[in-house]
Amino acid sequence: MTSTTATQSADRQGLVVQGVSKRFGATQALHSIDLQVRPGEVVALLGENGAGKSTLSNIIAGVFPSDTGEMWWEGNPYAPHSPGDALHVGIGLIHQEMRLLPDLSVAENVFVGRQLTSGGKIDRKEMERRAQEQLQRLGLDISPSRLVRTLKVAAQQQVEIAKALTLRARLLILDEPTAALGEEETDHLFEQVDALRAEGVSFIYVSHRLEEIARICDRVVVLRDGEWVASHDSAQVPVRRLVEDMVGRSIETVFPELSPSTNREAITVTGLTAHDNFFQDISFTVHEGEIFGIAGIVGAGRTELVRAIAGADPVSTGTVAVGGRQLKPGDTRDAIRAGIVLVPEDRKQQGVVLDMSIADNVAVANLDNVAGGGGFISPRRVRDVAEEACRIMTVKGRPEQAARTLSGGNQQKVVIAKWLERKPKIVILDEPTRGIDVGARESIYDVIVDLARQGMAVIVVSSELEEVLGLSHRVLVLARGKSKGILDRTEATDVAVMHLATA
Repeated sequence: MTSTTATQSADRQGLVVQGVSKRFGATQALHSIDLQVRPGEVVALLGENGAGKSTLSNIIAGVFPSDTGEMWWEGNPYAPHSPGDALHVGIGLIHQEMRLLPDLSVAENVFVGRQLTSGGKIDRKEMERRAQEQLQRLGLDISPSRLVRTLKVAAQQQVEIAKALTLRARLLILDEPTAALGEEETDHLFEQVDALRAEGVSFIYVSHRLEEIARICDRVVVLRDGEWVASHDSAQVPVRRLVEDMVGRSIETVFPELSPSTNREAITVTGLTAHDNFFQDISFTVHEGEIFGIAGIVGAGRTELVRAIAGADPVSTGTVAVGGRQLKPGDTRDAIRAGIVLVPEDRKQQGVVLDMSIADNVAVANLDNVAGGGGFISPRRVRDVAEEACRIMTVKGRPEQAARTLSGGNQQKVVIAKWLERKPKIVILDEPTRGIDVGARESIYDVIVDLARQGMAVIVVSSELEEVLGLSHRVLVLARGKSKGILDRTEATDVAVMHLATA
């Protein structure tokens, strides 16, 4: 395509990316990528972690420049030097990792860096009014004056989206926008996308939830190892075909075969009620070698329940017992001593310290195990423990490598690895594959099933119903903080679970 032809094409298509490449050190992140996005079009950009999706998105959004190639936007040459340049011409990026400021209000986050003023003063009332307007369009009923740190992950994700909507952008890059959303919140988002595309707004849509692609996208572009591998002129493509495009091989099965659990009780929860009544009177038992799933729509109380079991949140009534010993409520140390570990839903905020090495991330949860004589930390012991943990979890990274540089799947493995070093009896995983690509999910599933085979009790919370059903021996269904029943594997179908979850 010549420059003249490309420019003419840009008049019709909005954005044209031609021959864009990017290298980071020895890693070729992108190699001669072409992409076209027309006004009012939603183009899916798919690929495994490390395929180049985020690199391409960041180049388009002005986060960093490409090494080679050219871009045109609305008929003009386009080479942003910063995200501000991109926003100025109407291109915005909603990152997968939320970048909100927790100690500012919702409205302040929505308008951060571009506060509205009146008479030379910040107009908080107008900022709150306009923020509220966007939140309501997304179906989020919260006060715009509320501090972001008090919001759950799903609500924070919607604040990110509301922030982008106030930019009046004409091209929005959505990087995993529904990763933290439930079905109802996702429906609201898609309704807003449909309304904006009718106004000529374009979208580049990055998601690992492949079932969404046919629902919201017009076309599909697939990257693998930094290169273009496939395009589909329609998004009505079977999920299996998309998976094979992404990973370069046929995927016959996703979930490993489960081994039978034992009859020995590992953990017993009796009449547990949250201090704020977000969940009430929850009771169940999980056996050694069992994978126990917890399902329910967003807001059902799943995360709050497992945090309380792990001692991270207080309870008003009820007990948690391990091996017949009742634990102290709201005491994480007592829970860890009893053998309970929690892999949280937000691994970047609560699971790993991004600027610390893999070795230090593993060590921080195992200081008693890596201390040498006299209680001093032994660097050699830290490295040895990290190397063994990485080997067991097949982490693709060196012990001295910063956690920030790892893919989502490998970061999750580091979180699991640091807790497995403590030889736990009960492993709780909250959204274990959020933001992780299809290929990496298989290895996480293998880890989960292997933990159960080793005799651990595993509790899995997931917003993806297929995941809960595919991994679990039994499934507890929550709705509005209450237990609606526990289903055996033979009776736990998507219809049965959703019937209880919406009852």
